[in-house]
Amino acid sequence: MKYYIIAGEASGDLHGSNLIKALKNKDPKAKIRCWGGDLMQDAGGTLVMHYKEMAFMGFLEVLKNLRGIFKNIKFCKDDIAAYNPDVIIFIDYSGFNLRIAEWAKQQNLKTNYYISPQIWASREGRIRNIKRDIDAMYVILPFEKEFYEKKHGFPVHFVGHPLIDAIENRPGIDKKTFLDMNSLDGDKPIVALLPGSRKQEVQKMLHLMLSVIETFPEYNFVIAGAPSLNREFYRLFLTKPNVGFVNNQTYELLSISHAALVTSGTATLETALFKIPQVVCYKANWLSYQIARRIITLNYISLVNLIMDREVVKELIQNDLNTKNLKRELSKILEGPERKSQLEAYEILKQKLGGQGASIKTATLITENA
Repeated sequence: MKYYIIAGEASGDLHGSNLIKALKNKDPKAKIRCWGGDLMQDAGGTLVMHYKEMAFMGFLEVLKNLRGIFKNIKFCKDDIAAYNPDVIIFIDYSGFNLRIAEWAKQQNLKTNYYISPQIWASREGRIRNIKRDIDAMYVILPFEKEFYEKKHGFPVHFVGHPLIDAIENRPGIDKKTFLDMNSLDGDKPIVALLPGSRKQEVQKMLHLMLSVIETFPEYNFVIAGAPSLNREFYRLFLTKPNVGFVNNQTYELLSISHAALVTSGTATLETALFKIPQVVCYKANWLSYQIARRIITLNYISLVNLIMDREVVKELIQNDLNTKNLKRELSKILEGPERKSQLEAYEILKQKLGGQGASIKTATLITENA
């Protein structure tokens, strides 16, 4: 069969790559054309557009890049029409993918969605478009099944979270070799800094995260570099002796870390699955934040707290994200009862996520129903 997969961010590239491997396992003759990144290409997909050319963050940046976005939408439609796939698989990236889905449904193409748009967080009215344009939905968060089926009468498949597979199946590392390779000091415990993947987000977050380092001289702080940004970009932040850097090795870094400061997003869940206590950080420009707080209806911003439906990890949002609060909250999770409490909650969290096999479950359902 011919598959067309669209992912628009680094996390989508990771999950898309594992889905491609699973599809090829279920359908050895599969032909796969995709929007995504290096991982999806390495897994066997023919890459049409890299997510680095599509990643826009915040309302202002989207507005500034509208011409390019509409150009990409037209190009995507034309490319799908020329390829004529048996099934299109959308991975998250809802602003773009729901536009393509509407058009694809009008062309009588089969539409599958893996990793649901977060309509439970904002703009819930999009359910009308999803029910109209999506043939099958594969959700990865336990509360999403109830949200779609009980609240909106739209049947979905809960397949478990693909991060469990990605983390469980990662290659093992030798700690000393990893430290030596990245010129890291192994004599002090490590606090991982996960500032995001987009340039303006990383700049903002790293300045704040690094503002605490002089308070904790007994720790090394190591920045997790994003694959979408080159090493030169990070040099500005590597001026202190107890600040290190690893490039595109976030999982390896988390596996040897003691605690973490994490920009909100998928990384909060990844950090939890590595059983690393964390403080969650979020700060947007003023206009984007004012818009977001009016359309987002959630009590929490981190996936950890959303899934657990209580505050497991501390969230420092907007004006609360400052040096004083970061120092206080980081000190709490380096040792003591709050550290223990997070670690205990992480065990329950993993059980809620449904175990291993998300990619193969999704690939099986897609191939059987195509």
